[in-house]
Amino acid sequence: MTAIGAQFRLMRAGWIFAREGVVAALPGDQLEGMPRFVWRIGRWLARPRARVQDRATRISRAIERLGPSYVKLGQFLATRPDIVGADLAEDLSVLHDRMETFSITDSRHAVEESIGRPCDDVFVKLHEPVAAASIAQVHPAVILGPDGRHHKVAVKVIRPGVRRRFFNDLESFFLAARMQERFVPNTRRLRPVEIARTLAQTTRIEMDLRLEAAALSELGENTLDDPGFRTPAVDWERTGRDVVTMEWIDGIKLSNVEALRASGLDMSALAVCLIQSFLRHAMRDGFFHADMHPGNLFVEPDGTIVAVDLGISGRLGLRERRFLADILYGFITRDYRRVADVHFEAGYVPKRHDPASFAQAIRAIGEPIHGQSAETISMAKLLTLLFEVTELFDMETQPQLIMLQKTMVTVEGVARSLDPHFNMWQAAEPVVREYLTEQLGPQALLTDARTGVQAGLGLLRQAPALAERAERLSLEMDSMIENGLRFDPQTAEEIGKAEARHTRWGRAALWLIAASAVWIAIQVS
Repeated sequence: MTAIGAQFRLMRAGWIFAREGVVAALPGDQLEGMPRFVWRIGRWLARPRARVQDRATRISRAIERLGPSYVKLGQFLATRPDIVGADLAEDLSVLHDRMETFSITDSRHAVEESIGRPCDDVFVKLHEPVAAASIAQVHPAVILGPDGRHHKVAVKVIRPGVRRRFFNDLESFFLAARMQERFVPNTRRLRPVEIARTLAQTTRIEMDLRLEAAALSELGENTLDDPGFRTPAVDWERTGRDVVTMEWIDGIKLSNVEALRASGLDMSALAVCLIQSFLRHAMRDGFFHADMHPGNLFVEPDGTIVAVDLGISGRLGLRERRFLADILYGFITRDYRRVADVHFEAGYVPKRHDPASFAQAIRAIGEPIHGQSAETISMAKLLTLLFEVTELFDMETQPQLIMLQKTMVTVEGVARSLDPHFNMWQAAEPVVREYLTEQLGPQALLTDARTGVQAGLGLLRQAPALAERAERLSLEMDSMIENGLRFDPQTAEEIGKAEARHTRWGRAALWLIAASAVWIAIQVS
């Protein structure tokens, strides 16, 4: 019944999106075939009041009705403008992850189940929640520290039943992705099913709060000596799968710009520190906070920025980090051929294309930007335009770079809210230049040589095993050529049963869809 359940949930979601006017608000004029038919039905089904609301409001109302799983889906798609388009991604980015709180009794139970001790032994006092999101909520609490004194902490507790709800809805997400690949061929290059797998994996990680604690710890170690930036300390003794306990941060949220100004802090210095910190994390460490909206950033009285809620993070390999630094520096120095060559060297653009033509397209992005004053140039906009141009040259989606680009859009927006005259390029240039110097200098060459030698030694150690596998594979292929590919009776029988099940469920699904269509028509009439 799993397939039938996924179809029911997907149809319910479609019905809600249609009634709230979300489907009608999507650009469907250029669609053809079945997608255009569905879009026209959606326009017809939209409630009259929904037709006059802006699209962001329609989406928010629909997602609130569908629950936590769809909130998380919306947040995920907001980081992927390559999938949903820049305008829709912007609408989704303002989606508030605020849900109703659940009872403190449920939180106490989660603490006891996860940590294995009575809640009153873990905390001196667990207070009522102060914030709730789609996956977890946060409680202030008091603990007895090693020094014998009371300390205030923040306790994040998983929402009851959220894993079961999400994984049920995930089946319908996969179904929608497969339908998209089948009926909208021009989106296949975006790999919708692979995107659904990525959503599943990232959410599994986010629902294990031990992994969020590990991410906070890793980012904290990476930034230990960085000026003006840190993460809260994790209390590992009071952390488990469903609970993470960390230092309580007393500071002003970056979203409260008026309070920051009233505090007398240097707003320009805060903006520079935020951008440079993010670029260091991405290029130097290859690990960055991928949800750096102003609600997740606090400023302490001394001006230190503290990042919290590290449920979503991004990683870049050495190749991606060098790629990012090269293209940013190429735009800074107007070396467009170098920017083009970097795309080809990384293998992101197929070699059948002409590098000179690609460089020409890059120039079309860079030159208008260099004609503007520095304070109006948006690095995030530049990267957005760059990824739009690469579509013309069949560049496949690179999820890690898209997440980086979307996070940069957010971080740059926060920086400009702090200082409207913020010079993005002037702030970024020292970090980019320092990284390139380290990566292209003598020390980097020694590091690359050492890595190559280690890889060669590892290959030599595996040589006997590789030779044995090659010999066994050769013998098996000779046997296959001589005797053909054969299944044993049990395998053949299982294949037949699987095919029969598939056929039965396919017929059942068609009847279910037909019956549901009739029901919807009756309801509408």
